[in-house]
Amino acid sequence: MLRLEQRPQPSGLMLYTTPIMAVLATMIVGGVLFIAMGINPFKAIYLLFIDPFVDPYNLSQLFVKASPLILIAMGLSIGFRAGVWNIGAEGQFIMGAIAGGAVGLALWDVEGWWLLPLMTLAAALGGALWAMIPAVLKIRFNANEILVSLMLVYVAENFIAAMAQGPLRDPNGFGRPVSKNLERHDPTSLPDVFPALGIDAGGLMMLILLALAFFLLQKHALGFQIKLTGESPRAARFAGVRPGVIVAVCLGISGAAAGMAGLFELTGAAGTLSADFGLGYGFTAIIVAFLGRLTPVGILLAGVVLAGTYIGGENAQFVLKLPAAAVTVFQGMMLFFLLGFEILINYRVKRLRRAA
Repeated sequence: MLRLEQRPQPSGLMLYTTPIMAVLATMIVGGVLFIAMGINPFKAIYLLFIDPFVDPYNLSQLFVKASPLILIAMGLSIGFRAGVWNIGAEGQFIMGAIAGGAVGLALWDVEGWWLLPLMTLAAALGGALWAMIPAVLKIRFNANEILVSLMLVYVAENFIAAMAQGPLRDPNGFGRPVSKNLERHDPTSLPDVFPALGIDAGGLMMLILLALAFFLLQKHALGFQIKLTGESPRAARFAGVRPGVIVAVCLGISGAAAGMAGLFELTGAAGTLSADFGLGYGFTAIIVAFLGRLTPVGILLAGVVLAGTYIGGENAQFVLKLPAAAVTVFQGMMLFFLLGFEILINYRVKRLRRAA
């Protein structure tokens, strides 16, 4: 017989090995699913988890996929540390792209180095203001920020569809519901910084913001207040921390980060605003945040791993005719196993001998 026994103190070994165990368990269970689908499990697992990290072309695309995931997850992790659960980053991602893209489209014929920074600022404000809706409702009416932020995702999806069919539609697009291509327009396209690694200006900005997040959490008084609020809300109130301020700051930071990620995706890989602009990055970033243990370094590594599954999933769809939904299933399994193995940090499995 087996039972769980609480550890005297959390296991540091399990803290760092459970993400690896979650990835391995995903591979094993995924292999069983591939067999049931009549697909070679070894070839499928190689394409999904290994090929993106060894193929030169895939390596050059890895950071392009990873940058928005890491940026969004970094913002979410700050709120998660304080117990502020922003699940609607996908909506903030979309609204940031709309706000920044609208500035670029309005100033289409203007050239200047300041245009892209202005678009980035507009995107950050757009994402932050969208995140302020659940923040205000949480502070004023104690509304559940999980439900409010999640429902706003569907509002944002309908809003971008209306914008792509109306004010932001390309007048020379032959009636298609898409905007002009911002990626192919020099003043609004992201310049490459390290092309061999797939790092553009958005990726460089992500690394800078990741370093600032590390400084905030480790060296700044606000970071201490955020962590204290998450670990002990009552102690935080006794220490003079105002819960409403923490909620507003955390949701504002996560919304701004998601908004900037939306703009970088728009001016980089996507190029145009359309009804299907939402790519699910806002939801996948939740997995990245928890897989990275809500730490900047861990999020950087987890973002690269999850980006690899995106690239590997596209390859598997082409080579093995794997359904697109299978990639989402694997990402969900990874989070499931991570949360399942999380219990081993505070508990150990003990075998009981049956009484005679």
